[in-house]
Order: sequence, then structure tokens, then C-alpha cells
Amino acid sequence: MDAAGVMHRVSKDLEGERVLRWCSASQSRDSKVWREPRREQVPFKERPGNCCHVFQTRDPSSLVLQTLRTRQLNGTCASSVDMELFLHYSLIPSLFIILVLSLLQRREHHRQRDDASYLLGNRFRMIIPLDFVGTFRNRWSYGVAFGATANKVMFLFSEGYQPLQVPQWAQAFVLLIGGIEVGLSHFPFFACLSSEFRLVSSILGFSYSLIWFAVTILHITQCPHGQFVGKYETVMFYWPSLLCLAFVLGRFLYMFVKSLRVHLGWELQMEEKPFLEVHQAEHVKQLLRKCPLQEREKSWFQNRIYEWDPYFQFPSRMIGTTVLAFICLYLFIVIEFCMFVYVRDELDVFEGELESYVASMNQTGMLTPVLLKVKELINVTKGVWVVTILPASLTCVSYLFHILACYRKQMKRLWAGDKHFLPLKFHNPSSSESVVAIARYSGWQIAYILWGYLIIHVMQSLCGLVIMYSLVLPVIHNQALEMLRGLGIGILTISIVLGLMVLQVWIAASFFLQPKMGTADKQKPLALNNRRAFHNFNYFLFFYNVLLGLGACLSRLLISCILGTWLIARIDRTILQSGCERADMGFSAWIGMLYVDHYHTNPVLVSFCHILITGHRERRLQQAIKYWYLNQSAGPRTSVRSRTRWLLLQTLINNPGLVTLRKSRSGHGSQDFTQILLTCSES
Repeated sequence: MDAAGVMHRVSKDLEGERVLRWCSASQSRDSKVWREPRREQVPFKERPGNCCHVFQTRDPSSLVLQTLRTRQLNGTCASSVDMELFLHYSLIPSLFIILVLSLLQRREHHRQRDDASYLLGNRFRMIIPLDFVGTFRNRWSYGVAFGATANKVMFLFSEGYQPLQVPQWAQAFVLLIGGIEVGLSHFPFFACLSSEFRLVSSILGFSYSLIWFAVTILHITQCPHGQFVGKYETVMFYWPSLLCLAFVLGRFLYMFVKSLRVHLGWELQMEEKPFLEVHQAEHVKQLLRKCPLQEREKSWFQNRIYEWDPYFQFPSRMIGTTVLAFICLYLFIVIEFCMFVYVRDELDVFEGELESYVASMNQTGMLTPVLLKVKELINVTKGVWVVTILPASLTCVSYLFHILACYRKQMKRLWAGDKHFLPLKFHNPSSSESVVAIARYSGWQIAYILWGYLIIHVMQSLCGLVIMYSLVLPVIHNQALEMLRGLGIGILTISIVLGLMVLQVWIAASFFLQPKMGTADKQKPLALNNRRAFHNFNYFLFFYNVLLGLGACLSRLLISCILGTWLIARIDRTILQSGCERADMGFSAWIGMLYVDHYHTNPVLVSFCHILITGHRERRLQQAIKYWYLNQSAGPRTSVRSRTRWLLLQTLINNPGLVTLRKSRSGHGSQDFTQILLTCSES
């Protein structure tokens, strides 16, 4: 079931019981209150101590009828496509595509076996959807393919997709089975994109994607409206997945045309995936070049926000995680807004009951001021919640971009051998935990963003309520002078406390420290002066600092809560104190993922392995040629030892710092050579 289906089911369960129960209960109440049409009520004059108005009352029954009309747009819609059932049946073509692609694969090492598997020869081989570590090609295609799974990921996140009914203690196994089923149903997208057999995989991938696209379009056209947002609610949930499916269809069509032209001989076959990527080779070349004497000036955007690096590329895992996180965040905001619409309608009914009660008591009841304040709180809360949707969503969107920037910065520091930005406990992480971390990262990053959005939204709403009740509402209720008086007293109190703290520091720097030892010193040395006055200073301030420490403790708690909730979506940094970082599982997954990428995609290491593999292949090729000397050029031959020494000399001249790190040898020749290099480098 998709996100819109979850909303429909919730609305049916709640509306069918709660609203009808309210209607039946309302008919049994006082007919004078519920059956007579309400007249327009004029706000009464404010009494002493009353800061609220009674607004024009409305008939509660009209609210219920309006709510039912807005939510029954799609109430009688019966779609012929059950997306949850289609997900189950999609496993059949998915398994068929996986089987075909596996049969096309060849095993490199084939051993004769006695069982029936020898009939396959060297054909059957396990396929992979994509390389989560070293894939740098077709990154956006993989990312958009991940985006096509956003609706199903939201089902798993809300725990709404449960293919089996089991006890509560076995829910974890059901969610695992559901996740495997969702992954298996979308496996052909990635397997066809990464397959070496481009012609066959493009046909299979295009057909499978077309089935998903057609079924989704059919489901939307049959029931386009919903019960919360109203018109085109289903379209709001499914347009990101439709856009991603359309992109994937275009990608498979492009692959088919390209592979068909190669098959017909109209184009040359593209070379296989290289072991060393172009950007990795360029990064190593940049390291071997001399640093320019004067760096070029950077713009404000490059210094403050982001600077593009042509020699660095994000792996497909990071691109796919970011794209999927964006779409899931959008769906989460839409679902949250649907829940807000439902709660708002319920609160409107409750407000109607309050207005009817106040009108029936002729606005003279003892509870009237309290009820009016409750109504004002409801109205303010609804307004603040809607207003804070935009800043909360922008905060999470900025976190996604910032996490990518932090990934690049921290990876470059690891490549340079710098681990000082990591806590000491993470300098040598466990290998097994790092391997598991790279599998956890993508899912945890999305979950952190979604939960972080909700927590940030709640926190910003609370801050908005504080601002409304402390600044805005007093002005509306003609209490601006009292508000300014209280605000001035509060600011003056805090200023005096902070001033006394600054005064203590100034007295300590002026009277209780010895003078500077040199004119170039930035501050005085940590050496006491005027010890008798210093001890009296400490004694009399001891009792005052006890009271001051209470406020400092509360401010510490408040700042920790604000920063913790504000940075809860940041998986790239821990919100725990130093020494407790391992308790932050999200941060541990981030560090483990960094180490796996560092050990497997380090450009220097990959370049070194590429040189070894290339040299080994060349030697094997020369040994395989019987008359290899016929292919040799008639030009002058160069000794391998001489060439190596020449490259060593060139490296030492370009990097003089390596001269002192070389292993010293006995003999005057080596020392003289080192001294000559040092002299040349200094000059």
C-alpha cells in the first residue's frame, strides 16, 4: 500500500467511527443548543483579566457536514489496482529478469562438479545491483532509480507495510521480510543499469519499468483525489516516483539505441569499466605537481559556501542516498500536512462545541475566560505549525547539502593522513563494524533526516509559541507597555549578570596576574600577583557564584536541548559529549563508512594498484608472444634501472622534503648527493 493508501485507511477508520459517533451523541443533547440556528455573536467587551475575544460562532453541525464533504471526494472511489498486491506479483517478473541476467554471466573459475550444476557450464553467476563502494559512472541514473523506490521506503519507515500478521515480538522479522521484498521488486532497475549485456538488459529494464509506470498511472487516474488534502492528493504522493520512472525509461531507451548501434557495427564498443577512474588519476597528478607560488583568489561563494573540485566525485551511494532523502522528505512533509488537516478539522469541531457552550451560558459562566484562552491557544498553535513548515524543511534540505560537503572535506583529510578531526576512539575502528556501517549508512541517513525534520518542526513551533505569547499577543490585546516593561526588566537582569561575570574577568586580568614578559606576548602569563587580595576576592565571590552556578546549569541544559534537537538530523557529527561518541550509533556508522571509502577509493592507492596490474598484464603479454623481439622498436634501448633512478631524481627535486626521509647508506657518495639536493632545494 502506498502513502495515499495509508491516509485513506486511517481516514476511513477514524472518520467512520469518531465523526458518526459525535453526530449520534450530538443529537441526544439539548435541542436548544444543537438544533436552533445560531445567530451572529458580537464580541463582548473585555473584562478585567480577560485578554481574549469571543469570535463569531458557527453551527457545529455545519462543520461536520463540511468536513465530511471535503473528505468524501475519494471515499467511494474503488481503484482496480491494489498497489500492495501488485508489489507481491511484481516479484514474478523480477525473479525472471534476475535469472536471465544471471545465466548471461560467466564465471571466471569453473570447476567440474558431480551434481547437476555441470550442465550450466560456466554460465550461471551472481549479479549485483550496483557497486556501493567504487561506482562513479551513471551516478544520477542510480540515484533516480533509488528515487523511484521512495513511496515503498516511506511504507517501511511508517511500518505500514506488513506482509504477514505475527505477534508483537516478531515485528522486526516482518519488517526485515518486507524490506527484502521491496528490494527484490526494485532489483531489476539497478541490475539492468549495471549489467554488461547492454542490449538484453535495456530491453528487460525498459519492459519492467514500463509496467511499473503504467500501473502507477492507472492507479492515479482512477483515484486522483484524497480525503485530506482534497483534489489531486494521490498525484501529490506519486509524481516524484512517476518522474523517476520516466527518467529510468528514457535511460533504458538510450541504452537500447546505443547498444543496437554497436551491435550493428555503426559504433565502436565502449571499453569496460576502468580500474582507475579519470578523476582519480587527475587527483594523483595534481599531488605530483608543484604548488603554485600564489594561489588564485576565490569568490565569496567559494570561501563561504562551496568550492567545486574537478578531481573529486561522489560515489553512487552518496548520490542515491541524497536523491532518495529529498523525495522521502517531501513525502514526509505531505503526510504530515495531511495529518495536520485531519487534526485541524477535529479541532474545528471542538471549537464549535466551545462556542456553543459559551453562547448557551450567555458568556457569563465561570469557565468562559478559560475556554476563550483555550480557543486562542488552538488558533495560535495551528498558525505557528503551518508557518514553521518552511523553515524546518529548509533546515533539513541544507543539512543534506552540508553532509555532502563534509563528506568531501573529511575524505580529503583522510587521504592526506589527517585523523585529528576524529575522536581518539575512532582512529582505529573495527573492520567488521566498518563493513556493516556502509550497509547501514544510507538507510540511517534517510531516517535521521525524516525524524530530524519532525523534531526540528516541533522545536521551532514551540519557539514560535513563545514569541507569539511574549511579543505578538500582548500587542494585540493592548498590553504592549506591560510586555515592554517585562522585557526590559528581563534584559536588564541578564545584562547585569553577564556584566558581573565580565567584571570578574577584567579584575583578574588587571590585578591578579603578573605583567607580560615580553612586548610581543598576546596575554599575561598564568602567574598570580597580589595573592592576599586574590584570596579575599575568591572568598567573597564564593557565595555569589553558588547562585550564579544555578543559572549557568540551567542555561547549559537549555543550550544542550536546543543544539541537540537542532542538530539531530546531522549524522555526520555527534551531539554527545566527548568520550561518549560510541553511544551515537549514527555517528559510528558515518565514521565506518568514511573508513571503507578511504581504504577502497583512495586515489593514490588505486593508482598504485593500477600500475601493478598494468605492469603484470604487459609482462604476461610479452611472455605469451613467441617472437616478441619482432615487435620491439629499432630505437635505442633504455635500462629499467636507469629509468627508475631518473624518475627518483626527478621526484626528489620536485619534493625536497623527501630527501631527509630517505634511508641513509654507507659511503661518501650518497651523503654528497643528499647535500647537493638540499643545496639545490634551498636555492
